[in-house]
Amino acid sequence: MKEIWKDVKNYEGFYLVSNLGNVKSLDRITSYKYKGNENDIRSRKWVGHNLKKTMTKTQNYLMVLLRKDNKSKLVTIHSLVAQSFLNHNSDGYNGLIIDHINNIKTDNIVENLQIITARENVSKSRLLKNKTSKYTGVYYKKKNKKWCASIYINGSKKHLGLFDNEYKAHLAYEKELRKEKKINVY
Repeated sequence: MKEIWKDVKNYEGFYLVSNLGNVKSLDRITSYKYKGNENDIRSRKWVGHNLKKTMTKTQNYLMVLLRKDNKSKLVTIHSLVAQSFLNHNSDGYNGLIIDHINNIKTDNIVENLQIITARENVSKSRLLKNKTSKYTGVYYKKKNKKWCASIYINGSKKHLGLFDNEYKAHLAYEKELRKEKKINVY
């Protein structure tokens, strides 16, 4: 696969990110005040290089340290790839998040990333855990030998019933989702 490089948003001219999940700095010259003396302005040449990747302590995402205007910021690599290649603008409020399709958090190639809703991501996590249904909000209840449908609304789980088949449980979930659409559903 050919590696394609794009500017890192808000760090244009400083850093590039690739479709393969690599991040590098660019050659540049910066000016600074020497030892706080405003009259003694000096220059420093930075040689571009691939950035060292570090791992977050709790969630196991790969990160890099970006520097600009004497400020440093740790940023996850998957967010840089998604911004540059998937046009993802995470404002923290739009409910869209970056998902690793194969669930390997260190695999940051663009083909492994997708933008999905928080609801889809939670459902995907539960599906991986339960591995019983291909539908959101549906799982097989061994005790009753039935398909169960439930939905989370405003942080509370609402039981929608037990069904003889998986598709009927899915339809009950979809009906409730449409009905509750005006409520903050997640």
